[in-house]
Amino acid sequence: MKKYLTLALLLCALLPLSNAQCTPLFLPPIGMTHCQDSVDNTWHEVGSTWRNSRCMDCTCTQCCSAYATPTNFPEDCVSVFDQKACKYIVHKKDDPSVLCPIFGAFCLFLNLKVESY
Repeated sequence: MKKYLTLALLLCALLPLSNAQCTPLFLPPIGMTHCQDSVDNTWHEVGSTWRNSRCMDCTCTQCCSAYATPTNFPEDCVSVFDQKACKYIVHKKDDPSVLCPIFGAFCLFLNLKVESY
């Protein structure tokens, strides 16, 4: 079962290489050289990639979630989203310096939920 969890987490890590469950934006018209990120109102060259303030990895044609959400971890732990790193950190409720194992995660961009028992 650990092989499947590892595979799922690997798939989550490969998000920038996949097109699964991404939000399509639009097809830039011929001759267009830049597009605007509707979240941050920043301009980007057609063909470039960037991560916006909502932790979405974007191109001019689509944006994809850049993280997986932990769904199964010990009861004495809590999941906290790190906006700067664009990832969840799971740690002990009474001691944030102690990280906890994650037994399952949901990858929105892959529409994939994986659990390990």
